Amino acid sequence: MKLKNGLNILVLSLLAGCSMPELFQVVINQGNLVEEEMLEKLEVGLTESQVKYILGTPLISDTFNPNRWDYYTSVSKGDVVYTESKISLYFEDGKLVRWEGSLPSLEG
Repeated sequence: MKLKNGLNILVLSLLAGCSMPELFQVVINQGNLVEEEMLEKLEVGLTESQVKYILGTPLISDTFNPNRWDYYTSVSKGDVVYTESKISLYFEDGKLVRWEGSLPSLEG
């Protein structure tokens, strides 16, 4: 009788474990929040301080290449990455000369 009860409890525990809801996962925003309106304000010739005012401090400042700033953004939940973007800005003599990268499209 004890063995039968123990076996029933074991089977019920296994079945209950299989039907347990997934643990709550938090949406994680990492990096710099860069919006299209911010990128539209960029102009060749802006100083580094003006760019920092518009976009904020860059996430990555490369010590080996101080004339390049990278702004990286990632939004994920668990293993699912919803959006990811990287904008690289290039300076010469403290002035913005070009930038590359874009924000992900929110269409469709």
